[in-house]
Amino acid sequence: MAPPSGPLSQAGSARVAVLATGGVASGPGPGRPGPLQDETLGVASVPSQWRAVQGIRGETKSCQTASIATANVSAQARSHVDAQVQTEAPVPVSVQPLSRYNMPRLAAFLRRVEAMVIRELNKNWQSHAFDGFEVNWTEQQQMVSCLYTLGYPPAQAQGLHVTGISWNSTGSVVACAYGRLDHGDWSTLKSFVCAWNLDRRGLSPRQPSAVVEVPSAVLCLAFHPTQPSHVAGGLYSGEVLVWDLSRPEDPLLWRTGLTDDTHTDPVSQVVWLPEPGHSHRFQVLSVATDGKVLLWRGVGQLPRSTNGPDLLWSSLLFSGSHSRGETEVGATAVAFSSFDPRLFILGTEGGFPLKCSLAAGEAALTRTPSSVPLRAPAQFTFSPHGGPVYSVSCSPFHRNLFLSAGTDGHVHLYSMLQAPPLTSLQLSLKYLFAVRWSPVRPLVFAAASGEGDVLLFDLQKSSQKPTVLIKQTQDESPVYCLEFNSQQTQLLAAGDAQGTVKVWQLSTEFVEQGPREAEDLDHLAAEVAT
Repeated sequence: MAPPSGPLSQAGSARVAVLATGGVASGPGPGRPGPLQDETLGVASVPSQWRAVQGIRGETKSCQTASIATANVSAQARSHVDAQVQTEAPVPVSVQPLSRYNMPRLAAFLRRVEAMVIRELNKNWQSHAFDGFEVNWTEQQQMVSCLYTLGYPPAQAQGLHVTGISWNSTGSVVACAYGRLDHGDWSTLKSFVCAWNLDRRGLSPRQPSAVVEVPSAVLCLAFHPTQPSHVAGGLYSGEVLVWDLSRPEDPLLWRTGLTDDTHTDPVSQVVWLPEPGHSHRFQVLSVATDGKVLLWRGVGQLPRSTNGPDLLWSSLLFSGSHSRGETEVGATAVAFSSFDPRLFILGTEGGFPLKCSLAAGEAALTRTPSSVPLRAPAQFTFSPHGGPVYSVSCSPFHRNLFLSAGTDGHVHLYSMLQAPPLTSLQLSLKYLFAVRWSPVRPLVFAAASGEGDVLLFDLQKSSQKPTVLIKQTQDESPVYCLEFNSQQTQLLAAGDAQGTVKVWQLSTEFVEQGPREAEDLDHLAAEVAT
C-alpha cells in the first residue's frame, strides 16, 4: 500500500518533525498560518490540518494543552478545625525557669505530705476492691459452645442410651458406653463401647475411631490413668471387663466372669486405683447394686485368658454405718478422695451417702460365700436425699468437701465432718443423674438433669442458681452422664438418652482460677453447722 499523500499527511509529517527536533517548523506554507510559540514549554506547535479543513478556529498543541491553574486541596483545606483531639486552640504553657522555683518550700511540702501519701498507698495495696477485674479490649467470648455432636447410628437405632463417658489420659480421645438405664431386662442386649479421637484429621462424628461390641449393656466406663488405649467397663450382667482399643480385632484384655465372688447385680461404676507401692500399676474397683465393693488386681497388665477373677478386697454395705445383719443396700456411685487414697464416698439406693475406707478391718456378716473375706467399709452416714443417689464427686481442692446428686433433683454439698449438708440446691424437677467438680476451678461444678440440661455452677458468682444452663436435648430427654477433660480443661462431654455425646467448649471464665478462689472454698467448708 502506498503511503498517504496530500495535505493531511504533510501536516502529520510536519508535526512529527517538530516533535523530533524540538525546534520551530520552517516558514509558513500557502494558506497555512505561521507557527505558534508555546510560552510555557517553549515548544513550537502546528495547527491541526483537520481543524483547518473543518473551518474550526483554534490553537492545537501537539503534546501540551493550555496551562491549567490548580490548587492543592487534597490534603489540606484552606480553613479547618481540629475537633478530634482538641476543641479549642491550645494555650501555650509557660514554664518558669528553674531558678524561679522556691526549692526550700517545695521540699518542706513534700516532707509534710510524705507520711499521708505512703499511708494511702499502703491502703490501696491491701485493698481487694479490684480483685478479679480484667481489662478486656476484645468482644466477650461466648461462655459455652458445642464443638462436636457424636453418635453411633447402629446403637442409636437400637434405642440405646449413652450411660457412661470417659476421657483418656491424653485428653484427646472420648469414649462412651451404650446401654439402658430404664426398667427392663437389658442384660442380653448387644451393646457397644465407642471412642472418637478428636485430634484426628478428618474426624467423622458418626463414625467412631474404635468400636467394641459387648454382649451385655454397658453401664459405666473409665479410661486407664496412664495407658491411653485401655478402658474398663461395668456391665448390666455384673461383669467387669477391660479392653485395649488399639487392638480392633481382639480388644478384650481381662474380664471377671460370673462366679460367687463377682457382682450379681448391674455394675454402677468402675474406678482405677494405683497399686500401693507401685505407681505404674493399677487396680480396678467396682461397685454394684448388690451392695458389694470389689477391688481387682492384675487388671490389664498383660493380655490374659478369661479363667476367672483376681479379687483382692471386697466389702458389703448395710443399711446402717456400723450395723450388722441388717438389709444389704445397693451402691450406685463411688468417688475417691484426692487427698487420702483409701478414703471414698459411696452413693446408695437408700439415698444416704456413706464415708468408707479401704483400710476397714471389721468383718461383714453375710451368708454369701466369698474367697476373700467381706469387710464392712462404712465409717459414717450422711443425711439422706429424698431418693437414691446417682452420683458423687469429691473436691480435688479440699479434703473434706464432696457433692452428691439424686432422684430428688437436688445437689447436696457435704463436709465429711458433719452429717447435714452445707447447702442443698434443687436443680431439677426430675432426676439428677450426674454431678462433677471442675478439675481446675475450685468453685465450679456441673450437673446433668433428667430434663435434658447440663448445668454449670460457679459458686463464686452465685450459690443458688446456675451460671449457665445448656440445653443438651431439645426434646428434654435425660442427660445421663458428663465428664470434664482434665488435660484439655476447656472441654466438657455429656451423653444423653438419644445416644448422643456432645462435646462442649467452655470459655476461659470456667477454666481460669480467680483470685482468692481457694480461700473462698475454705470459708465454704468452714461453715459447719453447730
